[in-house]
Amino acid sequence: MRPSGRQINELRKIDIDLGVSKHAEGSCLVKFGDTHVLCTASVENRVPPWLRNSGSGWVTAEYGMLPRSTGDRMRREASSGKQSGRTQEIQRLIGRSLRAIIDLKALGEFQISVDCDVIQADGGTRTASVTGAWVALREAVNGLLSSRAIKNDPITGCVGAVSCGIYKGSAVLDLDYDEDSVAEADANFVLTDKGGIVEIQATAETFPFSENKFSDLFALAQTGIQEINVIQKNLFLKI
Repeated sequence: MRPSGRQINELRKIDIDLGVSKHAEGSCLVKFGDTHVLCTASVENRVPPWLRNSGSGWVTAEYGMLPRSTGDRMRREASSGKQSGRTQEIQRLIGRSLRAIIDLKALGEFQISVDCDVIQADGGTRTASVTGAWVALREAVNGLLSSRAIKNDPITGCVGAVSCGIYKGSAVLDLDYDEDSVAEADANFVLTDKGGIVEIQATAETFPFSENKFSDLFALAQTGIQEINVIQKNLFLKI
């Protein structure tokens, strides 16, 4: 029995509120159970120096955890003068995930920066961030299309992410903190709605796990991300 009472293939309750920021071109508040992340997308009519006059745009991401997003207050990384290795790893993951589903030439010389700020953490902050980042990016690109700043939709697909792990010998979907903290293995999967693999991070926490167990984790992730993609896309069917 999982601590939450969920079935092994059951996601936490997912809520995504679209357009929560007055000023950002794209935004959402994504909730995977008790993990809550604010995602905002900002559009700038410029690109990094190495892309100037190339006709190509850029998409990048930043990630951070608010001081009281966890049980004990943590210091803001800005106060120490540098980002942790974990923060850098996660924001690079988010950026790579978004660039995997966008045609940067079709975007033109615009830069879209997606900020993912963890308000409350209960496991799976990076996967919730990737999922919400796509929603914020989609809304920002819709604005560019509506204003005719760009002619063609540069977004080529939907990308979502979920964690899976081996908990008490069983492969389970969408770990919360109670499971993640004692899991025998945990993995993060980033997949597209067309079944493409963007990134897989898998780690044994106690003993090495078998290829069969990995296959179980992958199958759970595929099913879970298909459900997540439906939630993401449905947000824009309501507009």
